[in-house]
Amino acid sequence: MKKTFLKALPLATLCLALTFSACNSNKDKGTASSTQQDSLKYSTTIDGKAVKLYTLKNKQGASVSITNYGGRVVSLLVPDKNNKLTDVVLGYDSIGTYRKKGEPFFGALIGRYGNRIGKGKFTLEGKEYQLQLNDGVNTLHGGTDGFYGKVWDAKQLDSTKLELTYVSKDGEAGYPGKLDVKVTYTLTEDNGLQIDYQATTDKTTIVNLTNHAYFNLNGEGDSTILDHELTVDANAYTPVDSTLIPTGKLQPVAGTAFDFNKAKLIGKQIGDADEQLKFGKGYDHNFALTHHDGKTPVAVVKSPKTGIILSIITTEPGLQFYSGNFLTGADKDGKGGKSYPHRSAFCLETQHFPDAPNHPNFASTVLKPGETYKTSTTYKFSK
Repeated sequence: MKKTFLKALPLATLCLALTFSACNSNKDKGTASSTQQDSLKYSTTIDGKAVKLYTLKNKQGASVSITNYGGRVVSLLVPDKNNKLTDVVLGYDSIGTYRKKGEPFFGALIGRYGNRIGKGKFTLEGKEYQLQLNDGVNTLHGGTDGFYGKVWDAKQLDSTKLELTYVSKDGEAGYPGKLDVKVTYTLTEDNGLQIDYQATTDKTTIVNLTNHAYFNLNGEGDSTILDHELTVDANAYTPVDSTLIPTGKLQPVAGTAFDFNKAKLIGKQIGDADEQLKFGKGYDHNFALTHHDGKTPVAVVKSPKTGIILSIITTEPGLQFYSGNFLTGADKDGKGGKSYPHRSAFCLETQHFPDAPNHPNFASTVLKPGETYKTSTTYKFSK
């Protein structure tokens, strides 16, 4: 029927129809069609499981795209001071680049234990466990077999909510107990990316889940975050040794480069002659938060270029501030062929403290059968 109808059209009418169709196609380019193209770049199979790209949108025009490979936040578009949508997270254009060796955990869900564990060892109920070592002599972000490289089961509940689940087997990456994990991403109507974490276990284990988004509020691909203004509601931080493992002490921030109780530029004191900054090659430290009630912002970041403001609200007691010190810009494999140079992004990872299983004075990360691990963090954007 369709072919017969087209043949019956006068030639001029047919040409007009085809031209109108092409114009509409070009008009939609960068919206629906680009979303479809992006989805195709992420549609594959890994370890026998389907990988896809899921996009959440709110009525304000903000959107976030997430792949169930590692639960990674691929893009996060929020309005700047001129209402221009700006992508504020670093990432890649296709799933393959996220799997390359040495990839810096862009946008990933981190587990079973976020941050570092000294020498990859801890003792639980009288038994010592040895984890995979992937950060020199230490374990970082769960080891070589962490959640960042797993294909999560995904269910998009509605236009603003994505539920990801994963079952970590007993002994996976060296951790005890079968862990059932659920992470829910919600794009709120006030332009917040809310992340709710939940987990249960059948054997006593340790858990510390977080997200490793790399932010640049000037827009991903901008050359620096040193011009960003940062506030952190913390009177102390956990100093580290030369391998970035906490010493177990809580060090007051007053009078040091780590005092962000009053807003200051990230770059203001990053070059200070401070042994801690030398160890981290900049900021790569956990802050002991003063408030973590899930209502009060624990950190605020402002961009001088776009006017975008990021406020972080969490129930977690710690916040790892990382100033992108190990980014090199050596490869132009970022989104759109961009390079991501030294200190062109920051991370603010809500968490329990690094190496907590080896420091009884830190808040416990132990989870027992019958208990439910629950934390919540919101990255809220305004202007």
